[in-house]
Amino acid sequence: MTKWLNSLQPTGALLMRLILGVSMAIHGYHKVLPLSALHHYAHYVSTLGLPYWLGYVSAYTEFLGGILLILGLLTRFAAFLVATNMLVAFATVGIHQGFGIYNYILALAALAIMLIFYGAGAMALDRKIGFA
Repeated sequence: MTKWLNSLQPTGALLMRLILGVSMAIHGYHKVLPLSALHHYAHYVSTLGLPYWLGYVSAYTEFLGGILLILGLLTRFAAFLVATNMLVAFATVGIHQGFGIYNYILALAALAIMLIFYGAGAMALDRKIGFA
């Protein structure tokens, strides 16, 4: 049974990348487009006591990081950025929102951390171009 489950690891890595990537890209898309939403989000981040410019970094990390994860390109780097973004979101917002929000944030962070340790898997552009 273990051998069979081990043979499914590439599929598991693909599912982790796709689930995390789609979730991050969708959340980031709504923060990046339209441009007024991006400025609004940056202002919101500044109300949390963080620098204004980190709002831009956060929004683009979610959007572009999600796209990179979907493609399996620069996976460990993108996963590191996403994990950092989610842990900051947990510390600044999630703790105050209750279990329904912070467990989702922590699940996304855990997926990202797993991808940092495991890598993109066999079904990724990283493997095809030699980054893995």
